[in-house]
Amino acid sequence: MNDKQQLLDRVEDALSTIRPHLRVDGGDVELVDVTEDMQVQIRWVGMCENCSMSFMTLRAGIFEAIKGKVPEIVGVEAVNGIGTLTH
Repeated sequence: MNDKQQLLDRVEDALSTIRPHLRVDGGDVELVDVTEDMQVQIRWVGMCENCSMSFMTLRAGIFEAIKGKVPEIVGVEAVNGIGTLTH
């Protein structure tokens, strides 16, 4: 397994901790990519795509969950819907 795949797997593992909370409200998040400059790209799915709370979820939930398990990540951006966050 290459380094990129290991990194993607670690980010997926972090996202799995937040997904149950998103699914309660009919939403979810997909991992799109991790860029060379260590930005995670996500795609909002379902109710999360147009939710006014998406940025708060990105900051307080997704970014913190990822940073806790993958500290080298410097930011998270949504490729759709609302939100870009860089530390």
